[in-house]
Amino acid sequence: MFRNKLSVVLAACVVVASFGAVARADESAAAPESDAKLYQQVVDRGVEYMITKGVQEDGSYGKDLGPGMAAICTDALLRQGRSPDDPAVAKSLKWIETFVHPDGGIYSKDSPVKNYETSLAVLAFTDANADGRYATLLKNADKFLKGEQWGGETSDVKYGGAGYGKHKRPDLSNTGFFMDALKAAGNGPDDEAVRRALTFVSRCQNFESPANTTPFAAKNPDGGFYYTPAADGGSEAGGTSDGGLRSYGSMTYTGLKSMIYAGVKADDPRVKAAVEWIKKHYSVDANPGMPNSEDGLYYYYNTFSKALAALGQTEITDADGKSHNWRHDLLAALAKRQKPDGSWVNSSKRWIEGNPNLVTAYALLSLANAKQK
Repeated sequence: MFRNKLSVVLAACVVVASFGAVARADESAAAPESDAKLYQQVVDRGVEYMITKGVQEDGSYGKDLGPGMAAICTDALLRQGRSPDDPAVAKSLKWIETFVHPDGGIYSKDSPVKNYETSLAVLAFTDANADGRYATLLKNADKFLKGEQWGGETSDVKYGGAGYGKHKRPDLSNTGFFMDALKAAGNGPDDEAVRRALTFVSRCQNFESPANTTPFAAKNPDGGFYYTPAADGGSEAGGTSDGGLRSYGSMTYTGLKSMIYAGVKADDPRVKAAVEWIKKHYSVDANPGMPNSEDGLYYYYNTFSKALAALGQTEITDADGKSHNWRHDLLAALAKRQKPDGSWVNSSKRWIEGNPNLVTAYALLSLANAKQK
């Protein structure tokens, strides 16, 4: 039951100045100097919460939530500088290893969410693999994940996507984590699985192009992304009166990030359209497009930060012409929302964002993505 809930949680999201919508500073642009001190204070409190109240004695973050929860929480600690040999991290990595299967997947027994669990585990083990200790495990997991990807005819709307591992259709959230894992494992834009995934990602965009001839794109052509065009289509933001699918923030950032990972360039119309959507809906206070703007907010922060870091710009100019340092804005929003014990939790419980371990992991990962290089 809890693993099924976790699957829903996680399923909810080298650019140049010619974009126009993305503005004036590059990666060297600095946030206010005070941000560095605030950043460390916020991170330290979040990490302290995870290692004193989050992780269990056996290394899990709740046995009922399986290796996916443990992996995302462990990766948050690794991304914030904890060593694989840190006691809290080491026991979690060891616990997650107990879920490695002969087929290379890393998932709970009879799991309906094999893609998610394995993808999240790949991210954690990659970040713990500086000395090569998990090289074989990662190679096998990469092979497993590629075997879970939809194949068949390219005309099939499901082609190239990734799903939970049990359900009968792929979606952009699953495919986004799948793309994260492929990238972490060293697969570049020329990899066959990455190219196939790009086909599916393109079909999740409200933008007509040679790469997207689905009926949804023409009905709501705003350049954003929705959950899936498969199985008659679906969007967590709902539909339009004429049968279109509404775009929303977490999926738009997931789609943009995935296109960048697949090597889509700044001048590609798909990327330009996605950036235009971001310009019109820039926010660190809401998951834009969602009827309840708090739903999936911390998942949104994670996709927002991954995509904008991949985009390679620090300043974003919104539809009103106002320039935003997104790193500063995100830090301020997360600092404001942090609880006295160092954790984060969403007022909206949808997709298990009432669970402080999951939400604190999202927050720490978002801050890691936003850290100035």
